[in-house]
Amino acid sequence: MSIRINSEKCVGCGKCREVCPGTLIALENHKAVIKYPRNCWGCVSCVKECAAGAIDFYLGADIGGTGSVMNVTKSGDILHWNIQKPDGSKIVIDVNRKNANQY
Repeated sequence: MSIRINSEKCVGCGKCREVCPGTLIALENHKAVIKYPRNCWGCVSCVKECAAGAIDFYLGADIGGTGSVMNVTKSGDILHWNIQKPDGSKIVIDVNRKNANQY
């Protein structure tokens, strides 16, 4: 599992670094960087915390298809899980953070 951080979108807030359980993300020149992407656990904590949508997560074939990437943008309590497939098509899944853990 791996992530990609787009330095052009990164605003340098450091939230991704704070939530990474593997301490894989650092701030360099006020931008987030991941030194060893292969060590990423795939927890997507950083992706969910990135309000700028600067972190992409590579989805496995069992989730969204090989070559697909996902990032998250926010609108209030709504998280927009943006999935882009290799063929260019896009899927958006909206999750209400207030109701996300209700069973």
